Amino acid sequence: MTSNVPATAAGPTTGPAGLPAGTLYLNPATGRKERVVAAIARTAVLIGDSQSEGAAGVSTKDTWTNTALAKLGYNVVFCGRGGTGFVTANGPIGNYPDALEKGNWNVPYGPAPLVVIEGGGNDAGRGATDDQIVANASRLVKDLRQTYPTARFVMIGTLAKGPKYGGGRRTQVDSLLRAFAEKNSIPFISAGDWLTAYSLTDKMADGVHLTGAGHRILSDVLVHRLTALGVAAP
Repeated sequence: MTSNVPATAAGPTTGPAGLPAGTLYLNPATGRKERVVAAIARTAVLIGDSQSEGAAGVSTKDTWTNTALAKLGYNVVFCGRGGTGFVTANGPIGNYPDALEKGNWNVPYGPAPLVVIEGGGNDAGRGATDDQIVANASRLVKDLRQTYPTARFVMIGTLAKGPKYGGGRRTQVDSLLRAFAEKNSIPFISAGDWLTAYSLTDKMADGVHLTGAGHRILSDVLVHRLTALGVAAP
């Protein structure tokens, strides 16, 4: 698993051939600096927030999203930041589409076979409207499809309690993202009731983030859901 953070690009290049992993390459097709990674043919690009980056003592490689993709055989490259979302920024790190377009983080260069987009929790907590979320999700998907025209896409919704157990706006955003994904022909994995469906309310480090044990439980759940979609690494 590779965590993607901004870095200084190497000197001028004419192409990615022979460049070492970690080098930033200006992709002429997108106009953005993208990172050369090893084993791009087995790489899953994971866009997300603290559920995927890690928080409360849980590292990026041990989060439920990262672990599930790794179990399926992928080299996982995480691009994102805790506290961000489709609309929500975190200090100098923009929301998902802004961060991609402005280079706050750099996605892998080349034909990655899978792109996974997770999030919505910070948008739910910061008052983002449905229209704002949908508009920025559209920008993000458009940008990523330009970068990865042959990749499979999967969206993972907002981790929450079920609607009957106080899921509130988080569960609403999960449903909103499901509708967006269906409209855009993107397979969707709903997480809008997982905290209660899988009895995880006692495995929370705080009101939002899971303990390590909670991450391990959900990683197995996600492996099952992803396997059902047929997205094991090539």
